Amino acid sequence: MTEPRTQSFVHLVDEHGRLLRQVARSYARTAVDRSDLEAEMVAQHWKAFPRYDPARRFSTWMYRVALNVAISFARSRRNEVPLEQAGPALASEPGRDAERTAELRRLEAFVAQLEPMNKALVLLYLDDHPQREIAEVLGISESNVSTRLHRLKQRLREQMVETQEEALGGTR
Repeated sequence: MTEPRTQSFVHLVDEHGRLLRQVARSYARTAVDRSDLEAEMVAQHWKAFPRYDPARRFSTWMYRVALNVAISFARSRRNEVPLEQAGPALASEPGRDAERTAELRRLEAFVAQLEPMNKALVLLYLDDHPQREIAEVLGISESNVSTRLHRLKQRLREQMVETQEEALGGTR
């Protein structure tokens, strides 16, 4: 018979496993690395689980642990694969029209080149987490989240305009 702590942990990880896969897709560059990263995230969650405070949202705690593991993982493998191959693989979903797929590929390229803290911030933002929760997960203030998001959105807009101009032959 499995002990209650183990059952609780397995249930919570099963319930929030999508979150781990999403973080792994954003920080690991190959299928093997994604699998290794997911396994490492689960192991680190198990190790930290006795310190989890049930009064707090599990998903917030899970994101914090997962992002810390993923950032360390990405730093340790930084020079192994060209950066362009990293990213959340948003455009690989079937049934997307060509224009939408191209936009998502540009977003993937943008996210892939971000430093780890901003990549984590964008990942949480794209997953519709409120700024308060993003601040808690990342250990920064809400105003810092707001400022960073504003700057990242501006950088993305500028990059999208540049990409469109290049596609049109440099005309404005």
